[in-house]
Amino acid sequence: MNDSYLEVMFRHGRPMAAYYYLPRRPKDKSHRTRRVEPGLVIDFTRDGKPIGIEIVAPDKLTLTVFNRVLRKLGFSPLKRADLAPLMAA
Repeated sequence: MNDSYLEVMFRHGRPMAAYYYLPRRPKDKSHRTRRVEPGLVIDFTRDGKPIGIEIVAPDKLTLTVFNRVLRKLGFSPLKRADLAPLMAA
């Protein structure tokens, strides 16, 4: 999977959690996690490659904070439209 994408889980019409998939190989699996900014958890492969970001507190997430985490991981920042499904509810 070469593209990043956002998956949002809703409950009663409100986002309760989300996962931002980072580019990965089909066999990549999460081996360890690291909590960063409030409400974000990064999943890493055994060799330390980031493969996704769990968004456990979507109501507290801002684009600025998310982009800061992406930049630290070496990824390009998102546009507001990229997180629109999460922010819409």
